[in-house]
Amino acid sequence: MFISQELRKKNIAEYLLYMWQVEDLIRANNLSLDSIKSNIISAFGLPEEGKVQLTEWYGNLVEMMRTEGVAQTGHLQINKNIIIMLTDLHLRLLESPKVPFYSAAYYKALPFIVEFRTKSNGQEKPELENCFDALYMVWMLKLQKREISEETLKATTEISKFISMLSLYYKEDEEGRLKLEDDEA
Repeated sequence: MFISQELRKKNIAEYLLYMWQVEDLIRANNLSLDSIKSNIISAFGLPEEGKVQLTEWYGNLVEMMRTEGVAQTGHLQINKNIIIMLTDLHLRLLESPKVPFYSAAYYKALPFIVEFRTKSNGQEKPELENCFDALYMVWMLKLQKREISEETLKATTEISKFISMLSLYYKEDEEGRLKLEDDEA
């Protein structure tokens, strides 16, 4: 099973960040399936059938990126749809008195979200996308072994706690276990 499929089942936030990394890997390979095969797919050490499946998966993503006009920047619609679904759940969670810890985590992270949104000129993006942008940025800085300020680490720690909680509620919702409405109504 692909890493993406496994992550999609286990943790929607990690899945989305992974998919953003895949988009960047595709761009780094100039949307060339031949480059992707030699630079990415060959590193997995898969049997031939696995290589064929992974090549098809990357090929579909390359085609979608071209078709959707996100070859240089931006995100695929399938990834934007996750932000939309998470935003819908986020709003339902904020409205529900049954999950006060969620609201508390959100309001604790909110000043950092607003600050990041302002610094990154992310006013046009959905709020949750700003959260994922912040987490992705720190992830990339860590991969590049670059220094991250205490302020940034503190901010992304709070954002991460909030997004982790949202991911857990998303999984519960997907499994039909999340009950936000009063049963007595």
